[in-house]
Amino acid sequence: MMIRAIAIDDEPPALEIIRNFCSRTDFISLEKIFSGVEDARQYLKTSGTDLVFLDIQMPSMNGLDFCKQLPEHVMVIFMTAFSEYAVQGFDLKATDYLLKPFTFQRFLQAAETAKQYFSLKKTANQEQPDNMLIRSNYSLVKIYFQQILFAESMDDYIKIYLENQKPVLCRMTMKLLTDKLPAADFIRVHRSYLVSLKRIDSFRNKVIFIGQFQVPVGNLYEETFLAHYTV
Repeated sequence: MMIRAIAIDDEPPALEIIRNFCSRTDFISLEKIFSGVEDARQYLKTSGTDLVFLDIQMPSMNGLDFCKQLPEHVMVIFMTAFSEYAVQGFDLKATDYLLKPFTFQRFLQAAETAKQYFSLKKTANQEQPDNMLIRSNYSLVKIYFQQILFAESMDDYIKIYLENQKPVLCRMTMKLLTDKLPAADFIRVHRSYLVSLKRIDSFRNKVIFIGQFQVPVGNLYEETFLAHYTV
């Protein structure tokens, strides 16, 4: 199992440290290093990168802002000399946070965390197609598709409502969530809502009823929804 990684930092010595530390592991392949985010952004579009070592304070763009643009599956280990960024980093989706200057042992600890997360994702994709792993509240949460009632978009977050459980809040786009779910069982019914077709109790006056919940159906989605719901 090899994790494909890149590093982004405007300081060449910091990039060399990451290159050296990665070479001392047997599970991280550092594919590329970048001194700025623009070239890295283009590379990420086609590379299949699993992990990004990312500096926070850079001239062209703050690393925290760049992290928000990354695909949900890409792991991020932040690197910075400023500890005040730690909370912001974990509020996003940081796998870990390295405070400069860091030792190889501290680097290895962060790398092992990424390895465990990567292994969990691989296992979920290969052996358990009836569920997905979601990062929520600094933890990985396994959600079974059959438990999902519907999902609601809330700005940069998605709130997933589950049967007999508290909703799960995660940082994700509605499009990405839609891509993760079985297309035959889930459908977008509104700019801000996605529902499980199997969980619908009734539908009237452009409102879907699922247990105690009411989900609106948007004008642009109604025709497609009815084509699936009436089958």
